[in-house]
Amino acid sequence: MRHYKEILQKKFTEEYNKLNKEQRSAVDTIDGPVMVIAGPGTGKTQILAARIGKILLDTDALPENILCLTYTDAGTVAMRKRLQQFIGADAYKVNIYTFHAFCNDVIQDNLNLFEKNSLDALSELESIELFKQLIDAFPKGHLLKRYRGDVYYEINNLRSLFSSMKKEGWTPAFINVKIDEYINELPTRDEYVAKRKVKEFNKGDIRTDKIEEEKEKMEKLRTAVNEFDNFQLLMRKRDRYDFDDMINWVINVFEENKNLLANYQEKFQYLLVDEFQDTSGTQNKLVQLLINYWDSPNVFVVGDDDQSIFRFQGANVENMMGFANRYKKDLMTVVLTSNYRSTQPILDISKTLINRNDERLVKQIPNLSKDLIAANIKINSLVNMPQILEYKSANEEMADITNRVADLIEQNIEPGRIAIIYKENKYGEELATYLRLKKIPVYSKRSIDVLTQPFTNKIIQILRYLNAEHDIPYGGDEMLFEILHYDFYKIPPIEIAKITVETNNLKYKGEQTSIRKLLYDKANKPPQNLFDNGINAELSKFSSMIEKLIAEVPNITLQSLVAHIIQDAGILNYIMQSLDKIALMQLLTAVFDFIKEETSRDPLLNLKELIGVLDLMEKEGIVLPLNKITSTDKAVNLLTTHGSKGLEFEYVFFAGTNASLWEKKRKPGGGYKFPDTMFTSNPTNTDDEELRRLFYVALTRAEKFLAISYAKFRNDGKELEPSMFIAEIQEEHNLPVEKINLSNEQLMEFEALNYSQQAPEIEQAEEDFISEILDKFVMNVTALNAYLNCPLNFYYRNLIRIPSGKSEATEFGSAIHYALEKLFRNMSARSGIDGQESKTEKFPSKDEMVADFNWYMHKHRENFTKEAFNRRMEYGDEVLRNYYDKYINSWNKIVTVERNIKGIVVNGVPIKGKLDKLEFTGKEVNVVDYKSGNIDNAMPKLKAPVENESIGGDYWRQAVFYKILIDNYEQKDWKVISTEFDFVEPDKKGIYRKEKIIITPGDIDTVKQQLTEVWHKIQNRDFYTGCGKEDCHWCNFVKNNNLAVALHDVEEEV
Repeated sequence: MRHYKEILQKKFTEEYNKLNKEQRSAVDTIDGPVMVIAGPGTGKTQILAARIGKILLDTDALPENILCLTYTDAGTVAMRKRLQQFIGADAYKVNIYTFHAFCNDVIQDNLNLFEKNSLDALSELESIELFKQLIDAFPKGHLLKRYRGDVYYEINNLRSLFSSMKKEGWTPAFINVKIDEYINELPTRDEYVAKRKVKEFNKGDIRTDKIEEEKEKMEKLRTAVNEFDNFQLLMRKRDRYDFDDMINWVINVFEENKNLLANYQEKFQYLLVDEFQDTSGTQNKLVQLLINYWDSPNVFVVGDDDQSIFRFQGANVENMMGFANRYKKDLMTVVLTSNYRSTQPILDISKTLINRNDERLVKQIPNLSKDLIAANIKINSLVNMPQILEYKSANEEMADITNRVADLIEQNIEPGRIAIIYKENKYGEELATYLRLKKIPVYSKRSIDVLTQPFTNKIIQILRYLNAEHDIPYGGDEMLFEILHYDFYKIPPIEIAKITVETNNLKYKGEQTSIRKLLYDKANKPPQNLFDNGINAELSKFSSMIEKLIAEVPNITLQSLVAHIIQDAGILNYIMQSLDKIALMQLLTAVFDFIKEETSRDPLLNLKELIGVLDLMEKEGIVLPLNKITSTDKAVNLLTTHGSKGLEFEYVFFAGTNASLWEKKRKPGGGYKFPDTMFTSNPTNTDDEELRRLFYVALTRAEKFLAISYAKFRNDGKELEPSMFIAEIQEEHNLPVEKINLSNEQLMEFEALNYSQQAPEIEQAEEDFISEILDKFVMNVTALNAYLNCPLNFYYRNLIRIPSGKSEATEFGSAIHYALEKLFRNMSARSGIDGQESKTEKFPSKDEMVADFNWYMHKHRENFTKEAFNRRMEYGDEVLRNYYDKYINSWNKIVTVERNIKGIVVNGVPIKGKLDKLEFTGKEVNVVDYKSGNIDNAMPKLKAPVENESIGGDYWRQAVFYKILIDNYEQKDWKVISTEFDFVEPDKKGIYRKEKIIITPGDIDTVKQQLTEVWHKIQNRDFYTGCGKEDCHWCNFVKNNNLAVALHDVEEEV
């Protein structure tokens, strides 16, 4: 033992002598409560390790009697590594845990008290399923119930809310009380008193309108909070728990079982907590339970309120202030101000920025100073100021940073000592393309979603197709058309086009067929003569393979089916011949492992259920992660501001510091607002303070060199502002903005990157084949819109006419259309038609209209899930009844419905169209087109073009097209005066709206010009090259399947 102590003493003395005065005082005080406020670069990990060494040397405590709790797994690794320097191998005997890991050990060691041994951890996927179940059970009139759009919109809001409730230890009863307190206080608050005359309120009046808005938010929160127990019940029914439950379980057992708590209190004589500013309410409560046996416990907490970037909103100093107040009598507070990382100029500008925050310990604890002093003697003599760089655009900013990094590497600066920090991953991904262009090694650790990768999408699409064909034979042609183009099979696209057109022609003649059926028939048809070679050999081979797989669906396990797809559907062979075989094999393994995991959770899982799981993951944004580490750690570091915390670099470029990415960044919608009565500290401008702390973290990563940069203009020329945090720094420091102008030669080096959009060109079809299709082609507004959207979209959808299925929303819209068509047809049957007066003009009853809707829905039941069908039936009933009541007394009864107009020629272009309803006032016509869905989403489509900025919205063009069509309809002397879009679903405020478009002669000229130009392009076969837009389905389809014969640069719109 003596020998052990001597070795320990020697190691400890070596490290202890390196500590400064403040650090030593923190280490030497081993009895009683100690709070260390450790700013960036002040060596907090070092003093945590040194304190443990001191305890082991100066007391009878063993390593097992020390408990150290950290915030992250990375924190535990760093702590043990540093501790080894002080005490050697005994570092592994010290209890260093994350909070969750500690609670898990307590549960596992005391299973008889927890009775949780039969529960499994809730997966993210199961969590979403349970939230869907919760939302499906909401009764009619529930404040969170939605009927259209994303009906499960509240899932993420509820998940975040329930997680916060568990982490902070808030019960529904507690939050309800705080909501009531908040609402009762509103009339007494200054912000709800009119400062001047506004609307009907005079100066000094209570703004009851604002109070009602706030009450509405609070009632929404109350409704959500009151679903908490229901969700917990759903979890228990499935024998599941989530990680946030673990701490609460341990707290409950400790509170109910004093003997168990006493055992842990006696075992852990010394407690240390790292990153104390970020601990949650329940984590803090756990710490208190472990130390409350003593009036003056041996607890040592380390944190920095200025670096609190993970804590819950509005609560970042609560833990540290609460700790200081609780142990005020015995507490020793140590502030570490010697910074061993940065130069003084960097520390000074950082201080100026963070001093703006009100929610700081230095503003709440008397005589406390946190001014950091540069203490690294190796760089102390450096006085170079941080730089502020302004660029014309983000592209130029990235180009110049790349060149500066290249210059540093040429000066023999290690790439790993250089970091580029930015707020969002998207910026870093684009920046990486600049660095790679100059062959600069890049280190970035990011997780990719396996399910969104083009290669894995193809495997999943094959699974979807097999499921569709097993469910309804010959019903999956839309998917089959794309699968046939996969580069696994090398089938000539013209052969696929021919068989698709032949299928459509047979269907037009009334034959019941499909691409799959026709393919099978041709592949198995005996040769007619010696010269009959049958269909393309690759098509024939594909038909045989896919028929075999479809037959296997009900007869083998899911894992076996996927294995057969990999081996027999050309996937494994494709991988082995690919230059990117390692990456593709990783993706394939990730998919197969996922399916194995799902089948282990549910051994009876079948293909249909797996597709349901994949659909749910896609809809709710659940990723199947694969950690992708780019390059080695001896490369330039690309980091987000959050990801940079705890790290340090010699050279730091802090890029993209525009207001639009920082304080003016639009926050995602949704979420629930908490009443401020829930918090003891209520700073103003909480969002700004949180962002300021994040900005501060980025600044304090730099050791010697710091450049802060932003762009003056967007790439499209619109002006941008720098972040206000730069202005705050400049108020106290003379940091002139250096305007960087890159030469044409410097920009040309990166010119290729400015063409981020590339339009793919596919191989041209045989002229005889395409001529036969175009000879029959007549322009309609759908085809015109499709071409203007993307010529490839037009080619596949309107010429080849690939089969397409109907979505839930589309089928619901069709049911609404059908009910309205029947309403007016039945009225017209009792009155006149085509604008003629009638003897009786009586509409069918509301119940008859709803009955027609119900009939259509039941007839097309197969397009809905059970939950979606019930929800749409309930919603459709409500929408149609309210719509009927709204307009029954104002509808024009002189109408014609579902009118087909064809045989019209305009500027040499044959056109046709089918119109929902025409309303007549004499010979004047108002064209009515019914629209279902969210009107707010439709508004951009109603806009006319604005001076070269756009080609106009699809709905606007539809309105003008219909006027051109009817005005040239010589069979009737009708004249269109307007087109009206009738939105059958109400807006967010429950209001039914109609949007009328008055068409000008200029509108007609514009659409006629579009019509003529597109027609001539089509006749000239100018539809083989796509639009190149990043989100274009058909352009990506062509690129992902290597169908492009050329890629054309598309300059971004200005």
